[in-house]
Amino acid sequence: MQEFWQWAGSFWWLIFPIMGMAGGAVKAWEQGAKRRHERRMETLRLKGELKTAQLAARGQVLPAQPKDAASDSALSSNELLERLFAEHDELTARWLDYELDVAKLIAYPAMSDGRQPLTAAFLRAKKTADNLRPSSANAKVSQQQVSEYLDAVGNASVAFEIAEKEARRLRTSSFTEEERKKLDRAQKLLKVAVDESATQAERNVAYKRVREELDGLIVLSDDAVEVLEKQVAREITTGRPAPAAPAPGTAAPGARPGTPDKRGEAPSQHPRPR
Repeated sequence: MQEFWQWAGSFWWLIFPIMGMAGGAVKAWEQGAKRRHERRMETLRLKGELKTAQLAARGQVLPAQPKDAASDSALSSNELLERLFAEHDELTARWLDYELDVAKLIAYPAMSDGRQPLTAAFLRAKKTADNLRPSSANAKVSQQQVSEYLDAVGNASVAFEIAEKEARRLRTSSFTEEERKKLDRAQKLLKVAVDESATQAERNVAYKRVREELDGLIVLSDDAVEVLEKQVAREITTGRPAPAAPAPGTAAPGARPGTPDKRGEAPSQHPRPR
């Protein structure tokens, strides 16, 4: 024991870095616990608001008069399904806004990354809601089916809110510094690729470089690529006045004698970006 205290006396200065490391570990644990608590409270708050809306909606399902119970219940169920369809469609549109907008994909990559736990939880909840969705508001469904669909839409909405907040908090922090530089270059090139004032050649080159910068970092879905390519290849009209029409019987500039003027025909589409 005496030898231990002699050794400790020789290395007394180690107590300071050890205390610093311990303090840092405790602080990191406290911050993590705080974030988990905030997420849990946010989830409970959102679920509470949803539950209040559910109870209010279900209150309308109750018949006003016993003799008209069947008709009143059917009418209220249809109204409730219409509202759920609208909420479900709005949720899908918000999700697709991240899936199809390449600029958002670059800024918030976690929203399209199924490996992220919160994003994966949303995708599972959305799939459940999609599977439980009736074919129409007039479909013959039981009250139990309506209730299950209501809960599924609510759960998907809560999961999306949580996943979106996490993605906006993370942004590109999960990438290395070099990878973030590539994403920044891709974001700048993307602006050129969809700029209507740029020439078609400039937009095609920018589009190609965007794909090169994103290669291995962010996977673009086929739908996102199709939307982007349509933006790149659309007609250039900004800042360019239409040419004056030639006088009757006059050939178009540059046309050989006897060549008919084809400027009245619909313009051909721009080639698909490569």
